[in-house]
Amino acid sequence: MTGTPYLTPAEVEALAVAAHAGQTDKAGRPYAEHLRAVAEGVRARGGSPDQIAAAWLHDAVEDDALSERWLADAALPPQVKAMVLALTKRPGEEPEDYARRVLAVPGALLVKEADLAHNADPARLAALDPPTRDRLTAKYARMRSLLGLAPQE
Repeated sequence: MTGTPYLTPAEVEALAVAAHAGQTDKAGRPYAEHLRAVAEGVRARGGSPDQIAAAWLHDAVEDDALSERWLADAALPPQVKAMVLALTKRPGEEPEDYARRVLAVPGALLVKEADLAHNADPARLAALDPPTRDRLTAKYARMRSLLGLAPQE
């Protein structure tokens, strides 16, 4: 069997970091720090190489760092593409619909769990103003509930 080989883990990481170059998170930190934390969270939770690749790319389409067309044509396993699309929030989408899609795609829940864990990290939230911190804390707790995840400790 011949064909284009899949991107290596190092290539996926480099591509994700480059795609989000210049972007910052809500606290003003380089966005790549969030991607790295989510990928490490997936690894620490026993995630597969495909889940780790999806972690690096989980916000790329949503943040317009990479297009859906790019993802469709990318040298990535179909499972990685499916997880990235499942984790991509759509404009105007209800949280319940988003959660159902994440739960329906094998492997996506673990990536979302790592994403929520980093988003809700108290040290990360402490850098935000109180109204934003409170709004996001409630948002992340609700999503954990919709996904059937235990409350974050």
